[in-house]
This record gives sequence, C-alpha cells and structure tokens, in this order.
Amino acid sequence: MQFYEPNEDDKKEANPLKYWRGYLVAGIVAALTAMITAFAATHSKLVDMVYPYISRMIMDYMAGWSAGVSGVLWQTIITFFIVILLATLVLVIVFKWNPIQWFGWVLAVMSVFSLLGTGIYGLNKFAGPIEEDMRLELKEYSVSSLEKAAVYYRDTANKFARNFGGQVERESFESLALSAADGFERLTYEQGYPIFSGTTVPVKKMPKGDREKGVTGKTYTFTGESLVNPDMPAIGLPYAISIEMCHRMCISDEDDAKFGAIMACISNADGVYVYTGYLMAYRVCYNALKAVDSTASRQALARLESETDPTVLRDIRTYNAFFGAKGEEVEEDLCRLLVSWHIQEINQDEEETNEDVFDPMDETDYRLEDIVGND
Repeated sequence: MQFYEPNEDDKKEANPLKYWRGYLVAGIVAALTAMITAFAATHSKLVDMVYPYISRMIMDYMAGWSAGVSGVLWQTIITFFIVILLATLVLVIVFKWNPIQWFGWVLAVMSVFSLLGTGIYGLNKFAGPIEEDMRLELKEYSVSSLEKAAVYYRDTANKFARNFGGQVERESFESLALSAADGFERLTYEQGYPIFSGTTVPVKKMPKGDREKGVTGKTYTFTGESLVNPDMPAIGLPYAISIEMCHRMCISDEDDAKFGAIMACISNADGVYVYTGYLMAYRVCYNALKAVDSTASRQALARLESETDPTVLRDIRTYNAFFGAKGEEVEEDLCRLLVSWHIQEINQDEEETNEDVFDPMDETDYRLEDIVGND
C-alpha cells in the first residue's frame, strides 16, 4: 500500500495562516494596548490613585539596575536588537525564508514592547496634574500678577547671579548630577510632596550620536535611565537634569515636569541650582509678558529689564539662543503654574485683589487671554 506524502504546496494550503501568525499576534497585542489606553483615558481618577505608585516603583528598580552600568545601557540594548534584526534578515535571505512571515514577527515583537512601555510608564499621562499633588490652586492672572511674579523671580535670580551666574562649567556635569537629589529630597521629606519620592540616582550624559541642538534630555522606560545633553548652555544643566529626574519620577507631562524641576532647583542647597531655578522661572514669565501686545505689558517689560542683572540677561540670552525661536516661545501652562505658586506661597495678599472681575476701563488691568493685538 502506498501512502500519500504531502508536498510543500499542500502544506501551505493546509496551513493558510502560517505566514500571518505574526501579524495576528501583533494585531491582538496592539488591540490590547489600545484597550488599556482607552480605559485609562476614561478612568483617570482610578489611574491616578494606583498607577503612578506602581510605575514609579518599577522605574526606581530599573534606574537602580542601570546605574551600575557606567555607559548608557539603553544604547547597548538598542544595538543588540539591531544586530539581532539584521542577523535574522540575513538568515531570511540565505535560507530563502518567507520575508512576509519574518516581517510579521518583527511587528509582533515591536507591539509587545509597545504594550510593555504603555504598562510600565505610558499611562502616567492620564494621572492627575501636578497642581493637585502639590496642593496648588491654579488661578487666572492679569498682566499685573504676571509682572509681580516676574519681579520676584528676577530679584531672587539677581541676588544669586552675583555668586553663581556664569560659573557652571561643563566639567562639573557629574557633580551637578549628584547635587540634584537634594532638592527632590527636600520637596519630599521637608515640604511633604510625595510625588517627588522617586529615585534620585544621578542622570547620565547623553551619547554624542543622540545629541541634537534644542534637545535637553531623554528618559527611557526599559532601563530607567535619564540622559541629559551636556552640549546645551551650562547654566541650563541643573534645570535639564531636574526635568529628566521628574520624568523618571513618572511626571510625564512636559510642563508639569518643568514646574517640578524649577521647584526642585529652588529647594536645593546648592546655590547653582537655586540660581538656575529662579532664572528659568523669570525667563518663562518674561517670555509670557513679551508675547502680550499691550501698553501695560510693554511698560512692565521696560521696568523688568531696567533692574535685571546683566549676568541674568546674558544667561537667558545664551540659553534661548541654543533653542532658536523655540527659546522664546510662551509656555502658557508652565507660566500659569509659576504665577499661581507665587500668589499662593509668596504674595498671598494678592489673592483677594486677583479675584476682581476684569475691568475693561482699567488700562493697567489686562487679562492675558483677552489681549490680542491691543494697544
């Protein structure tokens, strides 16, 4: 009796999904990622209650693990996966495997990493804003309120500029990275803000191949590494270091991370950090005032500039020049946080006057959002 032995074509017909399994896995995983993201978007309160703490715990572990590697672990991992990808592609060519099947499994692996990234860190964008964690009441503000906040940040920056302005050197990157922890620890244990209780292991220098003009830093989920661009103006390094540390503490929103970074800088015992914190706060308020086209704002700018220390002006211009036109963009949300913090923590008497309804007959009182091309 002779038995029929199926040939390769018969096998293909018997397994019509053989070459599409990778795509099927990728589709299922992508759908699961989308479902998790959609659930988090519609249940932000629930996410805020639990997720950031779990995410921060994982990032703390990852950061502690990668801190033991002198170089950038993420770069090594990426290089390894690129080598594996190219090696499998060579095997596909040599053994004449089906490239469609190979690409499907590549997509499947990528979708798994996307799911892991979403689960470990990505859902932090649905957590509550930083003002809730810092018990800060956001307020609408006028040009007058903005100027008062700018004056406070300017005057404090002026005081520290005499001792610390222009004194940051690139060779001190490692010591600056070590000093950053102090500000976050003070915010956590002295001022009672647990949102800053994450890992404070030092950030690392960004590899030369990743440095781009205008990029201050990056934080990687799978290694917990925070990298900062050392090519940026040295006076901005404490700020950039603190921003990436905030991201690693699962403060994913950029403006929230910048505000947290400024708070950490001004809380630090290191005068360089304090100066940079007030310098950046003043810069943000100054840019916001500059963007308002009104008589009141121009008069406010003239008053601010007339009493700004030359070192402060020079450091701001140097920092802005690194980012080009982006350096003078208005960071409205960040500015609102800074003005609200000034009202609540520094100039509390302004709260009552700031509640007044906007008076269109008062030439000195302009709501920032109501002014468009007025003179």
